[in-house]
Amino acid sequence: MRIRVSAAVVTGALAVSALAVPAAQAAPGDDPVKLSNIKVNGGKDVVVGTTAKKTFTITFTASHSSNVYPDANISVWRGSNADAPAGIETPTEWSTGADACKETSATTSSCKATFVLDPSYLENADAATWKTDVLVQANEGLSQVESTNIKSWRLQRLSKLTVNAAPEPIKKGKTLTVTGALTRANWDTEKYAGYTSQPVKLQYQKRGSTAWSTVKTVKSDGRGNLKTTVKATADGSFRYSFAGTSTTPAVNSGADYVDVR
Repeated sequence: MRIRVSAAVVTGALAVSALAVPAAQAAPGDDPVKLSNIKVNGGKDVVVGTTAKKTFTITFTASHSSNVYPDANISVWRGSNADAPAGIETPTEWSTGADACKETSATTSSCKATFVLDPSYLENADAATWKTDVLVQANEGLSQVESTNIKSWRLQRLSKLTVNAAPEPIKKGKTLTVTGALTRANWDTEKYAGYTSQPVKLQYQKRGSTAWSTVKTVKSDGRGNLKTTVKATADGSFRYSFAGTSTTPAVNSGADYVDVR
């Protein structure tokens, strides 16, 4: 696997050894550190194309009667075993210098880590569900919270969709051919490639309306191309709409307006 961030990349079981413990552990007799409001990329999937680096953050709130150390540990990984992950990433920067957590009150801290993914170091296999590791320790006592999967999130390959309806203009009742292509980032080749055998909806919006209605569903061919025919009935626009998959986000093409005479 080739995945990297702008800062150093850690691989192997050693990278998660400090975090590979059951979730939310606390020392006996000590009040536990509590985590809340955990968000990866603001709650959205992380989508990466073929050239631009993608920056995203992991944020959460940590609380304890004595507050928490500012230098919390945060990392992300994928695979089925935290001791031998298929990939792991560490942040490129923290919220304040070298510290992930900043006090917002006597008992609460706001924590943030920033990650940068470079598509030139990604492989298609990295489009998967990733997990978030967190280790936060209280300022006083032995209390700490540790988790090897406190939040799951998806890394996806950016998708693109085009449409073209022809001929234009067209007489009412004549056959209109609507073509297009569904492509997505191929991190193995650093180019876009057709997303094959995928159901894509052809949608129509009548002139003067704001609503789109589905005309039919078309399946992309072996190169990701789309092609179908419809009868021209009235002035309006056509677009293709893809619902997305676990590895690829949903996308709508632009609208192609057709003048029907």
